Amino acid sequence: MNEQEIYYTLALSRMTGINLQTALHLYQQLGGAQAVYEHRDDICDVIPDCSPRLVASLKDWSSALQRAAAEMEYMQQHSIRPLCLDSDDYPARLRECPDAPLVLYSLGNAQLNQRRVVSIVGTRHATQYGCDLIHRFVADLRQLCPQVLIVSGLAYGIDICAHREALAQGYETVAVLAHGLDDIYPSMHRSTAIQMLSQGGLLTEYMTQTQPDKRNFVQRNRIVAGIADATILVESAAHGGGLITMGIAQSYDRSTFAFPGAVGMPYSEGCNNLLRDNGAALITSADDFVKAMGWQTDSQLQQAKAEGIERTLFPELSPDEQRIVSLLSQTNDLQQNVLSVKTGIPIGQLTALLFQLEMKGVLKPLAGGNYHLLQ
Repeated sequence: MNEQEIYYTLALSRMTGINLQTALHLYQQLGGAQAVYEHRDDICDVIPDCSPRLVASLKDWSSALQRAAAEMEYMQQHSIRPLCLDSDDYPARLRECPDAPLVLYSLGNAQLNQRRVVSIVGTRHATQYGCDLIHRFVADLRQLCPQVLIVSGLAYGIDICAHREALAQGYETVAVLAHGLDDIYPSMHRSTAIQMLSQGGLLTEYMTQTQPDKRNFVQRNRIVAGIADATILVESAAHGGGLITMGIAQSYDRSTFAFPGAVGMPYSEGCNNLLRDNGAALITSADDFVKAMGWQTDSQLQQAKAEGIERTLFPELSPDEQRIVSLLSQTNDLQQNVLSVKTGIPIGQLTALLFQLEMKGVLKPLAGGNYHLLQ
């Protein structure tokens, strides 16, 4: 994406009188932020249903453009990557969400479109029980699924425990922040955040000079939920941010899981209530989680790759495998959900078939859940 488009995207995200949903609508309808700017004086000609208030809001871009220019200069000085909605490296899972941020700011070396992404959330008042659960879960998950990005929010309690355990186990881990990248909150976690820059990174939708207000924490929860395949609640009181994140993940039709806790314990109440109300699937181990997600083949595939998979020149394909190959030969690099719809093969069955084709050296997975046919 060229710098001009980034510049106008940053500006569009800062326009007063235009909320996120409206900005997204304009961006998608006109094909980019620069196009929105170029049609600022004749917006009704291209989008006839524009309200008078929107027409007035689009007239003056001076303040937003000035702020965007300052932000681009800061990003260049501090190696911050802007990820606009249509950028190749924008988190593909998040892009599918109806309230995805127009632009994200990324610091570090994380691959945000890893094969597997898991968010771990919970209370800021983690108990030893919760910390022990995270330690065992992440360590065991590393053995079962070697390539997973662990996401959380860098907060006290469960969040920081998840980040530190991911780092200890050799996973990449990303913190989604509720403020700009010119600061770290809480400051006590700065050393962990710095370590994450070389083994993951920091991500936010907020420009610099944005303070960590309470409202921002609620907003950022949708990124934590939307960026992942699944969200896991470890410990929670009856009310809390972790439960909000779980609700958002459910609204995105993402998998949600929770560890049960002792009856009557304050920071188990939220998990137990969620499980009682079928708001999440119960897990007690990484093995439970991997089986529920259908990821059992990950470690097998990793071992096969380490030993070297030789592609068969003329592999024998089942009828279902041949349908997948035929579709990819016509339109390559399709996401799993698209393959499922176009082939009529259910997701659960399709996952196993894609793995077999990968083992045969016929295709390979790409970032964002896409599959590429090897010619």
